[in-house]
Amino acid sequence: MAMVTGSQILARTLRRLRVENMFYLMGGPMLAAESACIEEGIRSIDVRHEQAAAMMAHAYARLRNTFGVCMGASGPGATNLITGVANAWADCAPVVAIGGSSPLEGTGRGVFQEVDQVGMFRPITKWAERAVHPLRVPDLVTTAVRHALGGRPGPVYLDMPGDVLYAKVEEDNVIYPDAERVQWRHRPLGDPDLVGQAVELLARAERPVLLSGSGILWSDAAAELRRWVELAGLPFYTTPQGRGMVPDDSPLALPGARSAAFREADLIMLIGTRLNYVMSHVSPPRFDASAKLVQVDIDPAEIGHNRPADVGIVGDARAVLRQLLEAGEGRLEPSRYAAWRARLGEIDAPRREANEAAMSTDQRPIHPLRLCKEVRDFLDRDAILVVDGQEILNYGRQSIPTFEPGHRLNSGPFGTMGVGLPFGLGAKVAKPDKQVLVLHGDGSFGLNGMELDTAARHNIPVVTVVSLNGGWTADPAGEKPGRDLGYTAYHKMAESLGCHGEYVEDPADIRPAIERAFASGGPALVNVRTDHLARATTSAFAVYST
Repeated sequence: MAMVTGSQILARTLRRLRVENMFYLMGGPMLAAESACIEEGIRSIDVRHEQAAAMMAHAYARLRNTFGVCMGASGPGATNLITGVANAWADCAPVVAIGGSSPLEGTGRGVFQEVDQVGMFRPITKWAERAVHPLRVPDLVTTAVRHALGGRPGPVYLDMPGDVLYAKVEEDNVIYPDAERVQWRHRPLGDPDLVGQAVELLARAERPVLLSGSGILWSDAAAELRRWVELAGLPFYTTPQGRGMVPDDSPLALPGARSAAFREADLIMLIGTRLNYVMSHVSPPRFDASAKLVQVDIDPAEIGHNRPADVGIVGDARAVLRQLLEAGEGRLEPSRYAAWRARLGEIDAPRREANEAAMSTDQRPIHPLRLCKEVRDFLDRDAILVVDGQEILNYGRQSIPTFEPGHRLNSGPFGTMGVGLPFGLGAKVAKPDKQVLVLHGDGSFGLNGMELDTAARHNIPVVTVVSLNGGWTADPAGEKPGRDLGYTAYHKMAESLGCHGEYVEDPADIRPAIERAFASGGPALVNVRTDHLARATTSAFAVYST
């Protein structure tokens, strides 16, 4: 009679759910499960820190529009996943995190690495549970994936005790999931009456704007969003993670007029993004308190959160956009907002010109905007760009466009530094035929820089460009404690780990160095000395005093 272990059941379940890649750090009770995944043909990429494994799964999920899988051993192996999982929670990314844990048999006895891992993960996941018998594993994994992908996406956690993983059961008693029959996602339509009300409000508005975010990505609604803004003639703005849903070179993209558009809009249409700090809660003084709000979200709890909605539509973004397109055909006329678009264009154009002039500087040390220009001018239109840091993150947001859905990644609403290189590796595994460039600050690079070793061992050809300004942020006044890091030879570190490395001090040398990095055919790092006095402007996201 054939017998199988809990580890084999876990691996075979994942394979039946069409998992092709997973990210992990070996050890403890998960060793046999990881070996079983490899035996099942799942590409298993072992990392240098579990945090990075969760971040790679996050980026992989975004680029494939599915769930990503990461694994850690028990105790600290599982708790090391927490930062990456928390970042996925804040960013609504469907990461399935699996942690080994101390055996059920020893619960409460103070056995090796015994800690309430499920309790730790519950506040930062949509669902967290513990397997108590090998035969339950297929159902628990399937339930985890349904939670991760259903409704508003998000991470989940499954705890796998060592004695469950190593226990044997009769294979004939295992009921594996049928991926063809599992309903991962539902696309609820919006209330037709509310859709009609939204179109009526828009038809009467004079200065409307549309705001969107990652919900468009997860609902695979980029094409519908583009048709909608063109049908209605709507100026649109996205969260940083939502870039590329409508190409940044669309005539309806007016980033230089963002502040004026928000302040003067008389109707705000919010689709696939939350009313959180990223959009200033759509509240005064950044937005007009008298402006009408039309809100579309798959999560009913988000409707009216932080600001009452005049029309709140609960539904899938793609489904509701199709309803809006049908209801708006023949009812909306883009010429109605021509004067509004012209006004925003008059604000936007000179700011674009000024930004372009600033990017052309030949100063030394190199200004970060010049570095951004060289990156922008090199990248293919469908390249995947990951930006992580402080100054370089803000400069990159201002100056480097994105044209494809999901092809722009950064730290997201949780503001997690260190995501850059792991995100880049996860993105390249998901889309091996695309250019992937990570634009890193030197401080943020240090948090997961050893993942260059992962890139080299697994031959994942991601190019990392480090803005080396010698510290965590710019510090013109020299007043920030703990800011200074020195000018580390990260290119030498890259070389020592088997990657291509170069150092650049002259702006004219940036582009050739990036070209050589990509031409190397493997993972590479270009270390660019930048000006520590260059301070990017950004919004204040929090107030620490009253």
